[in-house]
Amino acid sequence: MADNARAKRLADLIREVVAEKLHRGIKDPRLGTHVTVTDTRVTGDLREATVFYTVYGDDEDRKAAAAGLESAKGVLRTAVGAAAGVKHTPSLSFVADALPESARTIDDLLAKARASDEEVRKASSGADYAGGADPYRKPDEGEQSGEQSDEERPGGGPAGDE
Repeated sequence: MADNARAKRLADLIREVVAEKLHRGIKDPRLGTHVTVTDTRVTGDLREATVFYTVYGDDEDRKAAAAGLESAKGVLRTAVGAAAGVKHTPSLSFVADALPESARTIDDLLAKARASDEEVRKASSGADYAGGADPYRKPDEGEQSGEQSDEERPGGGPAGDE
């Protein structure tokens, strides 16, 4: 079993080699500059590598890029083996990264929250406080009650504290 640092170094190397090979070495028009390698993960035994990628374009471009990556898998694995110099070159699997869709969903939710905040701001403009500017009750100047104030009570506290 390899240590995590070695697996991380190999994953970084695979990400760089695959990205460079896709950019310069593969002549498949389905891949071109539309594919971006976002992350790579290697299993603990260094036998399998998962390459996450995104595709700039619509669903048709994503399907074409997935097919192009599957057809170029052997060439990419050979390039990884030559660069890594390990006893066993990891097998590559390509997974479309869900990050752009997640980011788009978060952006939509933030836009809804901004719109809701704006509605609340518009509804509250010109509104007055429910209890007036100072909602706390104060004894009137001329009000006479049978209760003693806190200062007049022995102990200076509320009536139930004695």
